[in-house]
Parts: sequence; structure tokens; C-alpha cells
Amino acid sequence: MKALVFERKVARYAASRLASTIKGSGSGAKLSPISFQEIGTPDLPGEGWHELDVVLSGICGSDLATIDGRSSRYYEDIVSFPFVPGHEIVAKTKEGSRVVIEPVLHCATRSIQPLCSPCSEGNTQLCQNLAFGDLEPGLQTGYCSTTLGGWGPKVLAHESQIHEVPDNLSDEEAVLVEPMACSVHAALKALGEDGAKVAVIGAGTLGLGVIAALSQFCPVSTIIAAAKYPHQQRMAKQLGAEVVVGPSSFRDAIRRASSSMMHGPWLTAGADITFDCVGSSSSISEALQVTKPGGRIVMVGMPGPTKVDLAPFWHREIKMEGSYAYGTESLGNTFKLAMEMIAAKGLGALVSAKYPLHRYEEAIRHAAQAGGRDGVKVVFEITTEKSRR
Repeated sequence: MKALVFERKVARYAASRLASTIKGSGSGAKLSPISFQEIGTPDLPGEGWHELDVVLSGICGSDLATIDGRSSRYYEDIVSFPFVPGHEIVAKTKEGSRVVIEPVLHCATRSIQPLCSPCSEGNTQLCQNLAFGDLEPGLQTGYCSTTLGGWGPKVLAHESQIHEVPDNLSDEEAVLVEPMACSVHAALKALGEDGAKVAVIGAGTLGLGVIAALSQFCPVSTIIAAAKYPHQQRMAKQLGAEVVVGPSSFRDAIRRASSSMMHGPWLTAGADITFDCVGSSSSISEALQVTKPGGRIVMVGMPGPTKVDLAPFWHREIKMEGSYAYGTESLGNTFKLAMEMIAAKGLGALVSAKYPLHRYEEAIRHAAQAGGRDGVKVVFEITTEKSRR
């Protein structure tokens, strides 16, 4: 079978980074260490593992960062090469059931007993054994050489990772379950903050998902969103944001909502909680400027290396917390909550384009430019590739 494979090739990684710096994200795919090649299907790693047929697999921001050569070196020791990327996956079992994969490779997938403390409590996103056990190192399916990933016809999944897709969800909706679960996990950090004024920076897949989840599950008073493009602004409003503005008007919108004064770029008050769904140096700096003293910033998704002045954390006593993946929430399993939200909000409309694997360079460029092309989520349609062979 043919799949997209990412290999450890330092020179190509550097070339891709240079190309993406000069020409923009996604432009370095041809130079990157990723290629469309023939591979074999590995043996099942052990008991409880299944071979699945991939139907759709998304391209997310962390995939683009990896291809662009912009991902953090933090991940080097919890990734194994070569790997097939793709962790936003809807697939079929041999019996024909549609499923989605919860990609974190935790203790149970690695046959590690006893489970580490976080895994035993259902918080598999905090697993302490990402490089041990029966699998090669890998924080998730799609970054592990043992399991394959969604950017190929087959993927291996442990029974603890598999969630059946209800009949009321289309394939396009199902492929959004994993990123929406990330958004739900992040948004639920606002539970218990009834009446809070919440700011959301970024209106890509995760940002729109956070807005939808806040609206669906959290009794906050006001959601103020910064969205760059008109179609993002329309979607943010439809999904529950009360105030939606362009990036240049974001600070003023929060100033008005919080009755703040301004001193330079800083608000004297500001949002109670700010969700940064971009993860760049500039977005973190802006989050600091618009979050009230004593407030919180929640980092959503996978940021790369950044340079940020930490003085405001100290002076304004702002708390920053990460939000990685999903887990067991006070309201239930994050994947189940995501499915409920997707059905309620009609989120299948976020899928903007589908490509066969052999057109991966075009697909990656489209995904990197999705906002400017009136899109949100670009996915690979693996069944198209099967029919082509």
C-alpha cells in the first residue's frame, strides 16, 4: 500500500523551514522529509489491537508545523521515525463499523501495568509513559512508527482508542471529532466561571471549536472572538460568540466589555479567561495584554518555540495553563461530548475540501492557506486513493 511517510532527514527539514519562512506555511511540502511511498502493514503490536481502513483524515496545525520545520524540539524524544502522519481519523473496522480514533498512546496501548496515576484516573493525556512499553516512542498515533497514521489506507488502533461513530454523524462530521474533543477539553476549563467574560484568539478549527464548546457547555456571560476573515467571523457568530471582531479591533472590544482603561497596549482590567488558539509569540503577548490581572490564559493546540516577555505574568499575577488533547471530564468522556456538540452545532460545514493522498502537496498548501481561501478544515479522502490503484 502507498502512504505518506515522514522520515528523519535533517537537511530536508531545514529546507522546508526555509521555504515556509520565505513563501509561507505549506509551501515547503515538496522539500520536506515527507513523501508518498510504498510501505508494508506492520504486525499488530499485541492483544487488543485492530487494523482499520481509513476513510478520512484531517490536516491540522501540528501537522503543518511538522512539515514546515517549525515544531518544537521538545517532541524529538517522544516521536519515532519513520512515521505516517495523521491523527484526525475516521475509519472502518473489518466488520464495517465506522469509528474514530482517540490517538493518545497511553499506558493501556503500551501494555504497561500497573497504569500510571493519570491513566488510572482516565486522564490519559497526562500519561507518564509515552516512550516505553510495547510501542516505539510516540505521543500519539500519527507520530509513532509502530501504529501507522491516518495519511495512509491502514491504521492500527488499540481497543481503548476506538469510539464508534453514531449514525447521525456524517463522515465529514466524524473526522472533526478529534479536534473538537481538543476544543471541548480546553473550553471546559471555564466550568465554574459562571458569568465570566471570555476572549478567544484565533478562529481556525480549534478556535471555532472552543467558541462552540463554550456556548454548548459553559455558562459564561460573554464570548469575544478575534477572527481574521469574514467567513470565520460569520461562523464564530453562528457558533455562539456574542462579539466578533477583526484582530485590529479585538483589544477595544474587550476594553468596552470589561469597562477597562488603557495604559499603552495594556488593559487595566480585561477578560477573565483568554483562550489562545494560535500559539505564536504575538498571540501570547496579546493574550497577556487583554487578560485582567489575576485572570487566566489557556493555551490550546500545539505552540512552537516562542519568545515572550514574562514580566506581565509576574506583575499581573496571570495564570497560564496548557490544554492538550482530551480525557475524562466532569461532564463525561471528551469524545462523546464532542460528538454531541458536532451534531448540535452542525459542524460538518467546517470541512472545506477533500484530497486524495497523491495530491498531498496541493492539500498541504490548501490547509495552510485555508483561512484566506474561505475554508477551515482540509482532509485526505483515503477511499479515493484506493479506487485509483
